[in-house]
Amino acid sequence: MEPLATSSYSASPTAYGPATSPTLTIGDWLITYLITAVPLVGFVMLFVWAFGAGTPPSKANWAKATLIVYVIFGALGLLFAGSFMALMLKSGGFNPNSH
Repeated sequence: MEPLATSSYSASPTAYGPATSPTLTIGDWLITYLITAVPLVGFVMLFVWAFGAGTPPSKANWAKATLIVYVIFGALGLLFAGSFMALMLKSGGFNPNSH
């Protein structure tokens, strides 16, 4: 009798690191979100988690993705603010003596 098909999972290390990594609990993720909610500390911690050694791969990937989203929304925000400022300057909206 043939053995059942085995999965492609391997317990040996791969090019991306160990095959198994610690699973983060719901409590770990709640603490992570609470830390990132603190204005400056959260931003610094994203860099620590994204590029620091010893961070579980899932948290490191999440931190990198979050930083990318911050960069995208920051660039869009600057673009929007610059467009708004140009529009206001062209229309004379910033001149207090225009009334």
